[in-house]
Amino acid sequence: MKKDKPDNVVFSEEKGYNANLLSYSTNVGAPAIIMDDVVGWKSRGISNVNKEFENKFNELKMQYQDLMKEYEWNELVYNARFSFEPVIGETYHLYFGDDGVYFLSLIAPEEWNKEHVGTFKLNSNKKWVIIEK
Repeated sequence: MKKDKPDNVVFSEEKGYNANLLSYSTNVGAPAIIMDDVVGWKSRGISNVNKEFENKFNELKMQYQDLMKEYEWNELVYNARFSFEPVIGETYHLYFGDDGVYFLSLIAPEEWNKEHVGTFKLNSNKKWVIIEK
């Protein structure tokens, strides 16, 4: 099979000699077209993104744990025994009674000898915020 044109000549049946229209060099002395090695760039990118995802996951995990602690404290206080309507912004103390039941009181732990569980304040959203354990 004989070629009409040498290998270093750019020729196509549709466009003819179109070397001057191409975006790359076509002569033998032109620099070689070499693909960049992007493996290193990809691995660094993956590493950075994975660290970012891990940090965000740990942040969300900590927020979830804090939310669960708040939920558990609120459930404990709301299930405690008290015979008054708590006032928003007031400080209350949670105790463990001799009968094994939690109860809420205005009396501070220094004023009597009961097993103090925690000190709470009721906020405007009706959520109990722990002040001290």
